[in-house]
Amino acid sequence: MERMRQDTDEELLIRLRRGDEAAFLALYRRRQASLYRFALQMSGSAATAEDITQEVFLALLRGECGFNPERGTLSGYLFGIARKLTLRQLERGRVDVALESDSDEASWPELAVSDDALADLTHREGIEALRRAVTALPRRYREVVALCDLEELDYADAAAALGCPIGTVRSRLHRARALLLEKLNKERPKPAVSALKPARCAI
Repeated sequence: MERMRQDTDEELLIRLRRGDEAAFLALYRRRQASLYRFALQMSGSAATAEDITQEVFLALLRGECGFNPERGTLSGYLFGIARKLTLRQLERGRVDVALESDSDEASWPELAVSDDALADLTHREGIEALRRAVTALPRRYREVVALCDLEELDYADAAAALGCPIGTVRSRLHRARALLLEKLNKERPKPAVSALKPARCAI
C-alpha cells in the first residue's frame, strides 16, 4: 500500500497495462474527482460529467490508449481525453442541463456553516456569482480557467490537454481572468448613494 502512494501516474499506467487491477484503482482514486469537476464545469451537467469521467478511464483500459510520456504527463493526457469527449457531447447536443441552470447545485461543494448568517450568505452569493461567471465564459476561456485555476494544472499540462502552445494557455488565461473580473464587477451591488446633499455653509 505504501508503494501505491509513491507511484507516479505513469508508473501506475505501466502496471495497469500489465493487468494490475490495484494500479487502476489507485489511478482512478487519484484522478477521478478532478476529471469529474472539469467535465462538470465544461458541460454544466452532472450526468454528462459522470459519463465522461467513466469514458476517460475506459479509454485507458483499451489497447489503443495513445499516451506518450514524451509529449506530456498522464494527467494532461487524461484532461485532453475529457475535453474531447465533452466537446463531442456538446456538439451532439446531448448535454442534459443547460449551462445557466441551477439544477446541479447539489454537485457543487458545500460551504462551511458559519455563525454569522449575513457573512455566510454573502460568501455563498460570491461563490455562486463566480460559478455563473466561469460558466458564462466562451469555451476557450472556460477551459483554461477550469484546468489552470480550478484544477491547478501547470501550463505545460494544460497546453497538452488543449493541444495548443503554452503561450496560448497563458494569453487565454490572462484574458479569461480579465473577463471574469469584469463580469463579477458588473454583478457586484452598487453602493447606495445618500439622498442627503452636503450642507452648504452660508457666510
